[in-house]
Parts: sequence; structure tokens; C-alpha cells
Amino acid sequence: MSEHDVPAQTVSDYEAVGGGPAVKAVVNRFYELVVGDPDLAPFFAGIDMASLKRHQVLLVSQVMGGPAEYDGRELRAAHAELPIRPEHFAAVVGHLVAALQEFSVPAAIIDRVVAALGQTQPDIVTADAH
Repeated sequence: MSEHDVPAQTVSDYEAVGGGPAVKAVVNRFYELVVGDPDLAPFFAGIDMASLKRHQVLLVSQVMGGPAEYDGRELRAAHAELPIRPEHFAAVVGHLVAALQEFSVPAAIIDRVVAALGQTQPDIVTADAH
């Protein structure tokens, strides 16, 4: 078998950014930005941030093609009682994009993450815009 017969190995976005340690660093920075945002901080008062970060690392890892180990609540159930408006959702996505950019994640990967997040909006936004 020649080198031409070997299928190309595709690298997942998860692997391309550096795997678990990189995703963990991005998630930590993301939550620094989120809880530092006065419009978003109240949503996180009294929340076990270590547990939330762990779930978010697993979710982002899965979204990026890494291990499918997310074991948190379904997104709709987890956000059902929170008055999350479209502008809150947009701000959270903006903070995640900023965190990804700070870690020099390529724009194409960021675009795929944002597209995946966009699909979750109906499960997370529970209130009308103001």
C-alpha cells in the first residue's frame, strides 16, 4: 500500500485547539468575562461555578468534536426558570467568541462553535427581548 492509499487523517476542532487543557482555559476565561458583565452576573449568583465550568468544558469539548461526555441537564431544563432574553444570549456568545479569540482559535473554528450555539438559542432564551 502506498502513501496515496492511506486516507487523510482529519483533525477535529477539539484536537486543533489543543484538546481538553485548551478548552478548559477558554471556559475559565469565558466565565471571567460572563460574571464580570453586570447584565449577566445576576444569573450566576449562588451557582456552583466549579460544577458549571466542568459541565461547560464537557459541552464545548463535545461541540468541537471531542469526547461526547456531557452529563449535565438538558439545556432547556437547565434554563427554564431563568428570564434569559435574546440580548443575554447574544452577550454570552460574544464573551465566548472573545475568549476563543484571546486563545488564538482560528476564525473558522469560532464560526462553527457560534453556529452550534445558535442552534441552542430556542432552548436557552426563555423571555422576550426588551
